[in-house]
Amino acid sequence: MQMRRLGSSGPMVSRLGLGLLTWGTQTPVDEARDQLTVFLEAGGTLVDTAFAYGGGASEETLGSLLRSGFARDDLVIATKAGLAYDDREVRRTDTSREYLLSCLDRSLNRLGVDHVDLWQVHVWSELTPVEETLSALDEAVRSGRVRSVGVSNWSSWRSAQAATHQTLTAGAPLVSTQLEYSLLNRSIESEALPAAQALGMGVLPWSPLCRGILTGKYRSGVPAGSRAAGSGVLADAVGNYRDEQSVAIVDAVISVAEEVDWSPLEVALAWVRDRPGVTAPIVGARTARQLEAALAVESCELPARFVARLDEQSTRRR
Repeated sequence: MQMRRLGSSGPMVSRLGLGLLTWGTQTPVDEARDQLTVFLEAGGTLVDTAFAYGGGASEETLGSLLRSGFARDDLVIATKAGLAYDDREVRRTDTSREYLLSCLDRSLNRLGVDHVDLWQVHVWSELTPVEETLSALDEAVRSGRVRSVGVSNWSSWRSAQAATHQTLTAGAPLVSTQLEYSLLNRSIESEALPAAQALGMGVLPWSPLCRGILTGKYRSGVPAGSRAAGSGVLADAVGNYRDEQSVAIVDAVISVAEEVDWSPLEVALAWVRDRPGVTAPIVGARTARQLEAALAVESCELPARFVARLDEQSTRRR
């Protein structure tokens, strides 16, 4: 797998990242082991987890795999802090210095490592001055517990404010920003993406397949018994992309896939991966076989005329 520099001063990472959102919950350890094996064999390095994922189960699962024989040096480990859920699944955000650093220590303990390669502030919080939040990033780097830092789900102006503060104070540079980005959600192109490029921050898109919608799996409706059926976050997301323009975009992806003899997944993922400013889309999978299908995109380079066709069809959905 080809490697890319994360931002102007971050680590070299594989141009596709493995998301560990469901590890330890929907993805048991044996399946996680198979996924990590497939990912490493394909040349992947970047794995993305968070303090909040599965109430800690995601980091713990990765830690158990590292202790079982996977080499720490083969991975670029990214985790996040600032978001958590209590016993009643109530969302809590806290980007105070004390809380962030306590989360980092717990993350390192779960992972069984002495440092992570990328540590990101998971969310923005109005309750904490940005200077205090950034001081936690500086301390994490100074102490050796973190190699590089970034942000996740921050607006463009907040990212610019933070990056400028770090430059003026000689703090730890922000090397990444993690944002939702796909053919069905191109909102970051107006400000966040060009801002990241100007600030030397690499973009790590999450949900590059828009919850699987761009694979065409929901083209004929939501199958009964699927995770998108009934109520919940996924069901709401799928429902939000059933409008006429969204359906036309999915149809365009499928049409291009038929012409180039790829899967719709490969078309949609290649489009995101090769957008200016993007370092590595983060993909998740339920099974190792699904992950193999996503990793097959490494050999796919979408011809310019098809990129232009998809751009034209999806521009109105920004």
